[in-house]
Amino acid sequence: MANYKQQVVELLKSFETGDSKPIAYINPNKYVQHNLAAGDCLAGLRTLFQVLPKGSAKVNTVRVFQDGNFVFAHTDYNFFGPKVGFDIFRFEDGKVVEHWDNLQETAAKPSPSGHTMIDGPTAASELDKTEANKALMQTYMEDLLHGRRDKFASYFDGNNYIQHSPLVADNLTGLFAGLQALAKQGLALKYDRVHKVLGEGNFVLVVAEGSFGDRPSSFYDFYRIQTGKIAEHWDTIEPIPPRVEWKNSNGKFGFSR
Repeated sequence: MANYKQQVVELLKSFETGDSKPIAYINPNKYVQHNLAAGDCLAGLRTLFQVLPKGSAKVNTVRVFQDGNFVFAHTDYNFFGPKVGFDIFRFEDGKVVEHWDNLQETAAKPSPSGHTMIDGPTAASELDKTEANKALMQTYMEDLLHGRRDKFASYFDGNNYIQHSPLVADNLTGLFAGLQALAKQGLALKYDRVHKVLGEGNFVLVVAEGSFGDRPSSFYDFYRIQTGKIAEHWDTIEPIPPRVEWKNSNGKFGFSR
């Protein structure tokens, strides 16, 4: 059986190395692109390779997980500037047929608690709890979307919470203080819809849509669960450009299965 995780790591690394072999992991007749800055199909991906200045890209995939036919990766990039990104690939009949991502400029300095956007545990455990942890985060997001603040604390182990968002400190007190400070700067965080929940063991990725300040945005929130509680969080926030700027018509989300 093909190792889809390894294929994704090699495909992403090819942006740095220029190796054309991993392109063979993609179905040449069916490749749906949801990165709105890239053209659709394999031709759009090849164009990205061509416009990258040779030797300029750096790719270090720190985490990679699989949920059925989906593989999701957490990567430290230098790709037209330093960025941290999540990539999701969908496989069908052994080939990559669809891709989503969410990129954010790498923070210039660590978070108030000293964390980077990418450090922390990397290996999944408790693989038998994948579905339970996904269900936990689905319920958490539903409570968040519906403003059920009285239930919020029940998802955490007291005040304990490790935070990798660049502007927010650790612990629940740090989370609340950070969100309030952002809101005062006109950067309120608002979730409108959850599009996908993926997981492997104690790690869960939530793909959502909403707004950051006055800008429509895509949120990729990545959680580590420990004994049924949210223990750690990483994320990327990317503005969704106006439709006239899209280089494909597939939309930022479009999860059909």
